[in-house]
Amino acid sequence: MNPKVKKYAKEIAKTLIILTVILNIVSYFKSQDLNKDKLNIQTFKLLDNSTYTVPNDKPILVHFWATWCPTCKIEGGNIERVSKDYEVITIASQSGSKEEIQKYLEENNLTFKVVNDLDGEFASQFNISAYPTTFIYDKDKNMTFSEVGYTSTFGLYWRMFFS
Repeated sequence: MNPKVKKYAKEIAKTLIILTVILNIVSYFKSQDLNKDKLNIQTFKLLDNSTYTVPNDKPILVHFWATWCPTCKIEGGNIERVSKDYEVITIASQSGSKEEIQKYLEENNLTFKVVNDLDGEFASQFNISAYPTTFIYDKDKNMTFSEVGYTSTFGLYWRMFFS
C-alpha cells in the first residue's frame, strides 16, 4: 500500500474512533435528564386521526424525531425497518402541519406510525432536549433503554429482542 494512503487511512480511522467516543459521551450526558418513569400513556392520536392503543403485552419503541433534523433523516430507515417487526410509535416534534409531515414521510418512503407533537407537549413530558431520541419500554412499560442521537438498526433490534 502507498505510504501516503496508509497515513491518511490511519488518520481517518483515528478521527472516526475519537468522534464515536465523543458522540457516545455527549449522548450519555444528554440522556441523563430524560424521563425514566414507566410509560403511562395508553393511547396516541396518530397523524391520520386514528387512535393507537399501546399494547399491554409487548415491548414498544417510542421515537422522537423532527423533519428539520438531519440525523433523524439518516436514522428514519432504521426506525422503519424495526417498525415492521415490533411495536413502534414515532413522535414528530415541532415539525409543522399534518400535511408537511405526511409529505416528508412520502418523500422518504416512511410508513411508521406518527404522532404530530405540534406544540412540543410530548417532548416536554419526556424531557427531550435533542433529536432524535429513542426510548424502549418492556412489556410492563418499564424503560429499558434510551438513546439521544443516532442508533443503528442492529442496536434497536437487539434491544427490542431483549426487552
